[in-house]
Amino acid sequence: MISNNRFLNFFLTKQVTITLLFVIFYSVGVVGMLLPTTADYFLQLTPFALILSFTVLALSDESENRKKLVTYLLFIYVSSFAVEVAGVYTGALFGKYSYGDNLGIKLWGTPLIIGANWFFLVYTTAAIFEKVRVAPALKVLLASTSMLIYDIVMEQVAPKLDMWDWKHPSVPFQNYFTWFLIALIFHIGLRWLKIHIKNKLALAILLCQFIFFVLLFIFMD
Repeated sequence: MISNNRFLNFFLTKQVTITLLFVIFYSVGVVGMLLPTTADYFLQLTPFALILSFTVLALSDESENRKKLVTYLLFIYVSSFAVEVAGVYTGALFGKYSYGDNLGIKLWGTPLIIGANWFFLVYTTAAIFEKVRVAPALKVLLASTSMLIYDIVMEQVAPKLDMWDWKHPSVPFQNYFTWFLIALIFHIGLRWLKIHIKNKLALAILLCQFIFFVLLFIFMD
């Protein structure tokens, strides 16, 4: 019993420590992007922040069937990247937009990191609502709605960060509709495959990113 308690205390301490480090990391990021002298440098670190977040999530994953989970995340990456390419070239899915230079290397006008952003959001929102005691259908709806709320906030900041830019006067409604529909399909797929994601750091890391965009929206010119 003593040994188990020590292990639990160590894990909880480690979890809190990682959370605090992410809070500091994103706080520095907010300040760096708001200061004119450092903004360009911090903007170039955007892909790194996403890679770091998912690396920590991967190391703290407690899901049971990891092989099936990894396979499905790869499917999300490939399919979401394909959808984004189609969106950039046709304008029929999300509206007319183009990607900037601050999301890293691009293929067919689409950053390679964008597929990782999709599976990062699916993974974290699924992990968060996995612990909520409601019907599976409601978990799917809540997780998909959370992704939509995240996107609504991110869309207000993305053009200022040179992540992407809309050819419309404002973000078109079809972007939000398509985003929610795709999120819904991915989360339904998780339930259909009986993949139950468990990660105690998912909520903290997603919140850090969400608050990061909220603060930039409030304070960035």
